[in-house]
Amino acid sequence: MNKPKKFPEQDQELPGKEHKMNPQPEIISDDYRGSGKLKGKIALLTGADSGIGRSVAVHFAREGADIAIIYLSETKDAEKTKSLVEAEGQACLLIKANLQDTQQCDDALEKCIDQYGQLNILVNNAAVQFPKDSIEDIAMDDFEKTFKTNIYAYFYMSKIALKYLDKEDCIINTSSVTAYRGSDHLVDYASTKGAIVSFTRSLSAQLAKKNIRVNGVAPGPIWTPLIPASFDDVSDFGQDTPLGRAGQPSEVAPAYVFLACKDSSYITGQFIHVNGGEIIGG
Repeated sequence: MNKPKKFPEQDQELPGKEHKMNPQPEIISDDYRGSGKLKGKIALLTGADSGIGRSVAVHFAREGADIAIIYLSETKDAEKTKSLVEAEGQACLLIKANLQDTQQCDDALEKCIDQYGQLNILVNNAAVQFPKDSIEDIAMDDFEKTFKTNIYAYFYMSKIALKYLDKEDCIINTSSVTAYRGSDHLVDYASTKGAIVSFTRSLSAQLAKKNIRVNGVAPGPIWTPLIPASFDDVSDFGQDTPLGRAGQPSEVAPAYVFLACKDSSYITGQFIHVNGGEIIGG
């Protein structure tokens, strides 16, 4: 796929619809070859109807995992993800749930267990953002939604998943480059992403004795539905990176495969930075 540097103007409402994006994101590259790295594993992913979550689901499926995805409201996108997973020869369970509600989190996890009987990989990925140029303009309702979705849900899903995760299983959390360099127009979002980093590192230390690994990925600007749904101008999105363009979901998902499989068996409490070349600490 040609990876564009510029994007046409487009307008969407949150949380965004992938099937309306122009151009369509690349979900998996034509030359990605699975090798059974996740054969026999069950993966539960939040926010996986589209974007990075969709790409991770398809990559996991190509590596042999069966998938359960939790999505908020975009059923058409979720059904497309299901069809892509099934095209890889793997099962896909769709679970519609609002992760701000702990009871719905409980119900979603139980549906996964009822379907598959086990859980090996939890990917906390769901996120929202409401860009504002001034902290004075951030509505407290939006602030609360951002924290409840971006970090409360990660904490709670990890807490309840531990009833089923066993040694050599793992949790993978999605943070962001904004956790490390900040963002003047995403103050609350960046704050939650920083919290995810600390949460990941702390939980990894707690679970190391159980040989359950906890790691994360910190993407930079990736072409997902959240972008046209959040910003008025997307024409130059990602051009300020050293590589001079936005990334595609297909360029992020292999990092999750690495963290989910035995190739990373001696790695916990760490983040992979897929951000177009920005050099940051951590």
